[in-house]
Amino acid sequence: MAESNLPSMSDADTCLSDSQLEVLRKQYVREGEYVTEQTRFNYAWGLIKSKNRREQTQGVLLLTDIYREVPDRRRECLFYLALGHFKLGNYNDARKFNESLLEFEPTNGQALALRREIDDRVAQEGYIGMAIVGGVVAVGTLVLTALLKKK
Repeated sequence: MAESNLPSMSDADTCLSDSQLEVLRKQYVREGEYVTEQTRFNYAWGLIKSKNRREQTQGVLLLTDIYREVPDRRRECLFYLALGHFKLGNYNDARKFNESLLEFEPTNGQALALRREIDDRVAQEGYIGMAIVGGVVAVGTLVLTALLKKK
């Protein structure tokens, strides 16, 4: 799989219009029980690009099915599953899929960029979590001090 076939992070954040997603959905539904791998893949990618968490989750589930059922598409699915989980905030899963891709393609620019994004987001949320805990501890200390002074 060539790097140029993978989307950039900005492409992953660019949503399809409602009408574009509807075209993919209609094709997916029209093919019914004989839906092709490519139609499922296209629809899943369109869903992952959505800002709607439910649609993103549905896209990840479709890609997970393709990953499990079609061994020839596994490598291709790795990056898209990593992006989908990243957008959902499932950073451990995003990292797992992305690192699997990097085992195959250690110099893949998009996967290396996604690794940095995952690391940055985890660090950022860690700092936010520490700040929240620090604030709770500070408030608790103030309350405890006030209670002790009353006695």
